[in-house]
Amino acid sequence: MTSSDAITLAHSPDSDDAFMFYALAEGRVDTEGLEFVHELSDIESLNRRAMAGELAVTAVSFHAYARLADRYLLLPHGASFGDGYGPVVVARSAVSRDEIASGAVPVASPGDATTAALALKLWAPGAATAVMPFDRISDAVRTGSFRAGVLIHEGQLTFKEEGFVEVVDLGRWWKEETGLPLPLGGNVVRRDLGPDRIARISRALSRSIEYGLAHRGAALDHAMRYARGLDRDKADRFVGMYVNAWTREYGEAGRRAVQLLLDRAHAAGLTPRVTAEYAP
Repeated sequence: MTSSDAITLAHSPDSDDAFMFYALAEGRVDTEGLEFVHELSDIESLNRRAMAGELAVTAVSFHAYARLADRYLLLPHGASFGDGYGPVVVARSAVSRDEIASGAVPVASPGDATTAALALKLWAPGAATAVMPFDRISDAVRTGSFRAGVLIHEGQLTFKEEGFVEVVDLGRWWKEETGLPLPLGGNVVRRDLGPDRIARISRALSRSIEYGLAHRGAALDHAMRYARGLDRDKADRFVGMYVNAWTREYGEAGRRAVQLLLDRAHAAGLTPRVTAEYAP
C-alpha cells in the first residue's frame, strides 16, 4: 500500500453517516486498492476544512458546496435529503415567523455554512443567527440564552420530549414550497485526485451504502455508537430518514432539488451562482 492509495474520508460522528460508512470502516467491501482513513468531525468544521481544500473526500452541507464547487465534485450517492422533514426551529413557547425574519428573535444555529442556516434564511429573510455547536443548542434554548434554535441530527426526533414547541420544520416548509425534498448534505471528492481515483472512490462509497442497507442489523449496531442517547428504535428511524433511496442516487428529482436550492440561495444573495457538478 503506497501513500497515494490512502484517502482521508471525513464525515460527521452521527448514526446516519456511521451507517453509510460502516462497510468501509469494517472492511466489508472491495475498495479497489484504496485505503480509507476515517476522520470524524461536526459538519460545520468539515464545511470549513473543505472550503480550504484540506480534505480529499468529505461530507459537506449543500450550502457550503456553493463555495467549494470549483475544487470539489459531488459524488453521485451518499446524500441526505429531508423529504418532507428536516432541521427544526424550536422554542420554549410560540415564536412567529415575522419575529425571526425581523431579527427581533435571534436564532441559535449549528453553523453559517450549514444547509439548516441557509434554509432558515430562505424561510425568514433577515433572520439573525448566532453560531454554536449543534449539541449545545437545546441547552441554550432551554436555559433562555436564546428564544429559538435550529436543531439538526437527533434533535429532530427528540425536541418534543424535551418540552420544546416547533416553530417550523424547514424540510416540510421546503417540500410545501417546491414539491421537492430539501437537500441537506452530500459527499464531495476533490477534483485534483484525478478521474481514476475519483471513480474508484465513488464505486467504493456506493458499495458501502448498498452493503449497509442489505445488512441493516449489523450496520445499525455500528451506528449505535454515534446515536447520542437514542434508543435503537429511534436510531433506526433516524437512519431511515437519511439513508434511503435518495442516498443510493440523487435521481432527476434530487438533482433538480439541489440546483433549485443553489439557485434560490444565489437569488437571495446568500451564495455565489453555482451549477452542481457530479462525479461519474
